[in-house]
Amino acid sequence: MNYFSFYKDGKALYCLFLLGFSLSFSSLYAGNPIRSKSNHYQQQIKGTVTDGSGPLPGVTISVKNKSGVAAITDYSGQYVLNATATDTLQISFIGFKTSLVPVNGRTKIDIVLKYDTTTLQEVRVNAGYYSVKESERTGNIARITSKDIEAQPVANVLAVMQGRMAGVSVTQSTGVPGGGFDIKIRGQNSLRSDANSPLYIIDGVPFSSEAVGSYLTNTTFPSPVSPLSSINPDTIESIEVLKDADATAIYGSRGANGVVLITTKKGRTGKTEFNITASTGFGKVTRFLKLMNTQDYLAMRKQAFINDGVAYNSWDYDVNGTWDQNRYTDWQKELLGGTAMINNLQGTVSGGSSNTQFLFGGNYYSESTVFPGNFLYKKGGVQASVNHKSEDQKFRINFSAVYNSQNNDQPSYDFTYDARSLPPNAPALYDSLGNLNWENNTFDNPLRNLNTKMEAVTNDLTASTLLSYEIFRNLNIKSSFGFTDFSSRETRVIPSTTINPAYNPTSANSSIFVNDTDRRSWIIEPQLNWSTDTGLGKIELLLGSTFQSQTTERFQQSGTGFSSNSLIYNLAAAKTVRMLLDDEALYKYQAFFARFNYNWEQRYIVNLTARRDGSSRFGPGKQFANFGAIGAAWLFSNEHFLKDNSWLSFGKLRASYGTTGNDQIGDYQFLDTYTTSGVLYNGVVGLRPSRLFNEDFGWETNKKFEVAVELGFLQDKIFLTAAWYQNRSSNQLVGLSIPGTTGFTALQANLDATVENSGFEFTLRTTNFKTKYFSWITSLNYTASRNRLISFPGLESSSYSQMYRIGKPLNIALLYQLNGVNPQTGLYEFEDINNDGAISFPEDRQKTADLNPQYYGGLQNQLVYKRFSLDFLFQFVKQKNRTYPMGPAGMMSNQQQRINDSWINSGDITQYQLYTTGLNNDALTGDYHYTDSNASIVDASFIRLKNISLIYDLPLNLKESRIRLILQGQNLLTFTKYPDGDPEFTAYGFLPPLRVISAGIQLTF
Repeated sequence: MNYFSFYKDGKALYCLFLLGFSLSFSSLYAGNPIRSKSNHYQQQIKGTVTDGSGPLPGVTISVKNKSGVAAITDYSGQYVLNATATDTLQISFIGFKTSLVPVNGRTKIDIVLKYDTTTLQEVRVNAGYYSVKESERTGNIARITSKDIEAQPVANVLAVMQGRMAGVSVTQSTGVPGGGFDIKIRGQNSLRSDANSPLYIIDGVPFSSEAVGSYLTNTTFPSPVSPLSSINPDTIESIEVLKDADATAIYGSRGANGVVLITTKKGRTGKTEFNITASTGFGKVTRFLKLMNTQDYLAMRKQAFINDGVAYNSWDYDVNGTWDQNRYTDWQKELLGGTAMINNLQGTVSGGSSNTQFLFGGNYYSESTVFPGNFLYKKGGVQASVNHKSEDQKFRINFSAVYNSQNNDQPSYDFTYDARSLPPNAPALYDSLGNLNWENNTFDNPLRNLNTKMEAVTNDLTASTLLSYEIFRNLNIKSSFGFTDFSSRETRVIPSTTINPAYNPTSANSSIFVNDTDRRSWIIEPQLNWSTDTGLGKIELLLGSTFQSQTTERFQQSGTGFSSNSLIYNLAAAKTVRMLLDDEALYKYQAFFARFNYNWEQRYIVNLTARRDGSSRFGPGKQFANFGAIGAAWLFSNEHFLKDNSWLSFGKLRASYGTTGNDQIGDYQFLDTYTTSGVLYNGVVGLRPSRLFNEDFGWETNKKFEVAVELGFLQDKIFLTAAWYQNRSSNQLVGLSIPGTTGFTALQANLDATVENSGFEFTLRTTNFKTKYFSWITSLNYTASRNRLISFPGLESSSYSQMYRIGKPLNIALLYQLNGVNPQTGLYEFEDINNDGAISFPEDRQKTADLNPQYYGGLQNQLVYKRFSLDFLFQFVKQKNRTYPMGPAGMMSNQQQRINDSWINSGDITQYQLYTTGLNNDALTGDYHYTDSNASIVDASFIRLKNISLIYDLPLNLKESRIRLILQGQNLLTFTKYPDGDPEFTAYGFLPPLRVISAGIQLTF
């Protein structure tokens, strides 16, 4: 592949464009919302635009048949512009009918707009390289706007999407600040769990979601941290999710798992406007496990000793009298029941003329933790956006930049495990002097882990510039330039103070782990756009290319043995320093793409997209691949026989088919690579092979098909969309097992396996009431999906034989079949599938359970009464999941209350087997099998009041000012049958999501 590379020159090139941008115009005209040539025939016209009950901000007022003369109403609905006495004003606003009002010599014109729900179909949706009217799109694109985002007191961009988009499943992995989310768009396509992330595009710039954290340092989280956590939701104007082939194929190899387009806020024409929002709130854990109290716990423990026929040992402190047997501590409330304080402050200044608009903003967010101790997550950022077009409207330049910085200070230990397992009569955390209580060396105080800390500092810059010029009418040339710079430094310290002082620990026992990641990328995408409207229909043509380069540097170290704990962050003070990882990866990517769109009489639309991709992640002869799609739509409501239909206001049938790809395999997988061995030989550090050579593997391919119908009734007061899709991902890129005698366990290669995702998506929006003072809109989204492995030649003899089953989902659990508790022995009994008289793996662990959601969605209601606005969303998920494993009942660890129903005497019919102190091997084996049996899979479905927002606009007599009082809540109520705490998790044993309530004020002037 012939790549040009100017990594070092990338920044210089980018700076040149910024310099050209700054010199391209001399004045922002920020203070004047009017750009028109003044003459003596013109006069100033003022007025107010309302909907009959209140002012409408953001309405566009222009002069008909005159370009460059326009104004935007402020928050009080007022406007000012110049026009002649014979001009006609054109007033337009989304959701209202466009109005034409003659001036007729007047200088004050008040305007009342009428609602027109059908104009919602004229909203232009961002489709990535182009935009398209909602009514004319042939692909499947889900969208949420800043109105939905601002209603949620969350800090992660993925959190704002939960329950709001059909086909988009988002699961929070932890309630610890800075933690991640798992997102799947229409299911899991790849056998590799780390290859199912969608492509993220921020203002036209790809944003790598590849994890930057390390398991050495991110021990507080279920998985390494994603850089997505650095994005501030408050800076976002809209999020579009591209799902089907028609929408994603233009992104080629990067669109197999869907595309998430993030558009940041931009300035608008009008007077300079300041917006300041401040809020404060608190967070608490949503749900706790129902655990035994001291009485039940001690009864269980004593019965375990009776069952095993042994006496108490000297180390059985909970039952032998060493610990107070009347003491009770709810360790979940003690260790997880704190209150996380949340503060959020943001401000923007925006405005501009009809030719130049700007927006500058800043934000700060902080969140403490529910754990004991003083830990704080802080995030701040700045944002800049400037758009400019020349006087003749031919040349345009758009610039945007967002810089975010995070500082996350957390304990490197999640206290959830201790909170659930500690005996309820364990000693107090502190002694009478306020020191950690070790209870005469009988108690491993959980607060010792407050001293082991995880700190992460990240800085992230995303900048983009778009230059465009209209060569001829309907022929535009443009090019976008993007640059990202992400750096992260993580440390985890384990000082000697985590050890009981009775053992005389010193700083020589202290250690530190360090993980540094730097990732930089640039992208250039020149494009040519042409459109024409002839008697044969409207034609649009797009040609473009992509040149991208990304460099990732990782450096991991550890240090042990310090002269003092005060020097623990100084590796030079460590007795032993080890370099665990030091690598640099260069990823290059180039592509050529095209789009052809034909629209005949607003009735028949055909959309063709194609892309040829090249990736440096494949070997010679495999680097390039072709992808493409066709989409078609029939707007049957525009047919003559339905044109004047009184009840059907909109109707569209659409379908699409195409291919996308996947190259998420990491870099240099096709090469023989070597790494340092860390072993000295004759004073020289040696090398060892780290990967076997295979240049023959190629791209994964995802074939997507969809058919959908969109219907609007009664002027779109009722609007529904129903879609059925089927995606098949083949040529899977996985590690094939090879004999260990080769020195390796796997070889990167293509596997002739096919994964299918199919499902049904349904969205419904109804305008229930629309009066002068009251409106009520309801939105519903519902997704029923199915994932299955439809082919895998040689599965039975492969290393995946105990992971997957043909015809079953990828995310399954292989389980033993529990037959119950034997009334005579008190032990669990399981189905002996192969009838060999023993319960063994894998022969008897063959029952499957689907852990994918069966269906999910959300129900949103938006109500407005005069100055009050209420918005609330219920999220629902139908799913199964595992119960929380507490270990064998009877040992020195607390259990769920339901374990009280355990076997004691011969003939007992119980749900759970007998207790054991750990000496009954049959009971231990039974508990081990129980954890991997069908009994551990339960209904984890839930309905959750995900979000609620109440806003009140204060009645002010100030001309251009607005004050809003805001009350918001997140995860307020959860209805579920799941017995072990919160049902939303990706891996058990970590802090569940928090219930958040916040109050704030917004000032606009």
